[in-house]
Amino acid sequence: MECPHLVNSVKQGVAALPVTRKTNNGEILTTWVCAGCRSSKSPWMCLSCGIIACGRYVNGHAKKHYEECQHSVCINCENLSVFCYECDEFVVNDTKAGAVQQIRQILQDIASAQLDNKRLKNSKDHVSDGDEEGPPKKKLATNNTKPSIPGLRNLGNTCFMNAVLQSLSNIHQFCCYFKDLPAVELRNGKSAGKRIYNTRNLKHDDVSLVEEVRKTLCALWQGGQSAISPDSLFSVMWKIFPRFRGYQQQDAHEFMRYLLDRLHTELQGTLWPGNPRRQTNGTSTIVTFMFGGLLLSQVHCVVCESFYKKIDPFLDVSLDIPQRFRSRSKSKDGSRLCRIQDCLQSFTEVEELAESEHYMCTNCQKRQPSTKKFWFRKLPNVLCMHIKRFQWTGFLRSKIDVFVQFPLRGLDLRPYILKPEESPDSESTIYDLKAVVIHQGSGAGCGHYVAFAKNDGQWFCFNDTSVSPVQEAAVTRCKAYILYYIRRKATQDDCFQLVTSLQEELLTEPSASPSPSSTAS
Repeated sequence: MECPHLVNSVKQGVAALPVTRKTNNGEILTTWVCAGCRSSKSPWMCLSCGIIACGRYVNGHAKKHYEECQHSVCINCENLSVFCYECDEFVVNDTKAGAVQQIRQILQDIASAQLDNKRLKNSKDHVSDGDEEGPPKKKLATNNTKPSIPGLRNLGNTCFMNAVLQSLSNIHQFCCYFKDLPAVELRNGKSAGKRIYNTRNLKHDDVSLVEEVRKTLCALWQGGQSAISPDSLFSVMWKIFPRFRGYQQQDAHEFMRYLLDRLHTELQGTLWPGNPRRQTNGTSTIVTFMFGGLLLSQVHCVVCESFYKKIDPFLDVSLDIPQRFRSRSKSKDGSRLCRIQDCLQSFTEVEELAESEHYMCTNCQKRQPSTKKFWFRKLPNVLCMHIKRFQWTGFLRSKIDVFVQFPLRGLDLRPYILKPEESPDSESTIYDLKAVVIHQGSGAGCGHYVAFAKNDGQWFCFNDTSVSPVQEAAVTRCKAYILYYIRRKATQDDCFQLVTSLQEELLTEPSASPSPSSTAS
């Protein structure tokens, strides 16, 4: 929320920050301990006086400090989230002077200094140990020159947003488009032709999600920081989509759908204050170029043998886990192991429609028993697959915690496309994995989201502020929720020319073309 108490609370906050502390050996001390109980768990710093106190789930000294001194705003010394006790909410805004960001930067610099000190100490220990068996000079040089990849701060159950943003940031062409974007043109009313940067105090129709995504992706790609805070982006999401307001856990797939739809609409040159499922007219965008594909659906009337075909655009596909794999029992030959190919086969096989879904046959002039089948008519450059892991059982939404095996390389979609013989070459249907979003926990409204993504040939685990390299085996063992596959055969020149033309089209009036429905399920 936007806290009205920041101005008075953070005035003295920067001055009240403790200076960097060092031991007699010159080592930097940044272990924050509670002034009341000396606990180092969940340390919060008061932004009025600088005192360190533990959170409400430890011994609650931060709240006691607020009750005694009426200092309402504090910052977590570890994840740098800001909380106001008077509002009883996490805070996403800042003062006009950017005082909160200044404090975050100071705390981050202290933490970075501690990390560098720890690495230096470990390096010295390695060299000392290596004198007996040979110094590992090559290994040390590699570690020292490796660039850092920033994490994203959790603003209060915003791991769903962080996991999706980190996945998108590692899709190179998508990220580079926003990184090179020269401006965001808002063509409504007084904002026409102006570039909007400070969106925090703008009206609903004037905020620019494109600009906030651009700044976030640029910060992630520039590196040099241990973590960045996407509070401005989150604030804009609150303004545009009220359903994401608050700090309760949200669904990562749902967030991604709303995000991509809004980006597509803004890039068309038409601000969209309404429902993200609403159809609009406009040009193609980087969203549809990267994620857009076509599905052919065919309905068959089993009475008169009539066929009805329809082509639907999509940005991602939602796949059911076949019922036969949901049993916990496993056969000895491993035949009960569910593969992503099994989910795709289930998605494209003939389905007998329930009585309530019988098709209105124009030939029979009434609803008749019917079947339905999907094919991929046009494959996207980025195939985004959402595995349906949550289901309603009565009034409860439960999780289908089944492992689905997926390949890191060489996923072939040829068996699931219409007229595969018309594909220009065999590799045009081959996809390699780029990123995975996983949900940890047992329920839809709880748990935690983490992402795995491949960056410069190395897989990394993105867990909010923590970014760490992992082996491929760790990726293949995870229970995927969202999978991002990149088409192997993509002509770089064609991609570059199209991305360039899309950027140029931002400066021209849009022409009429249909906007895609975000999800096929």
